[in-house]
Amino acid sequence: MIFQGEIQVRTSRRNELVEITAKVEALVRESGIQNGTVTLYVPHTTAAVTVNEHADPSVRQDIEETLSRLIPAGAHYRHLEGNADSHVKATLVGPSETLLIRNGRLLLGTWQGIFFCEFDGPRTRRVWVQIQGE
Repeated sequence: MIFQGEIQVRTSRRNELVEITAKVEALVRESGIQNGTVTLYVPHTTAAVTVNEHADPSVRQDIEETLSRLIPAGAHYRHLEGNADSHVKATLVGPSETLLIRNGRLLLGTWQGIFFCEFDGPRTRRVWVQIQGE
């Protein structure tokens, strides 16, 4: 069985990690799939998705600040649009994640959450979701 859905994410800053765990969990419940996988895909070249700690919000801030320090906006990039740093950050984090579903629930570690990563906001973005299983 295959279920497809989409999550819309509105960001408010140029660089921002937005937790989407609850939205993904809601789609897993809606799918009715008990055992399988969920694939998340971000169809944007300046955004990404990752799994990381969600219990302590300072981790999210540390990730945002570290990526901005390592890959600064306004450095001497060739890309003339002014968002080359956003493309590099999205490449490093990546456009997709695949997670397991068991007994109708996402298998995440105790401290794990799913984050949409905005690197060229604020914008309204999409995350495509495909759930497969039985």
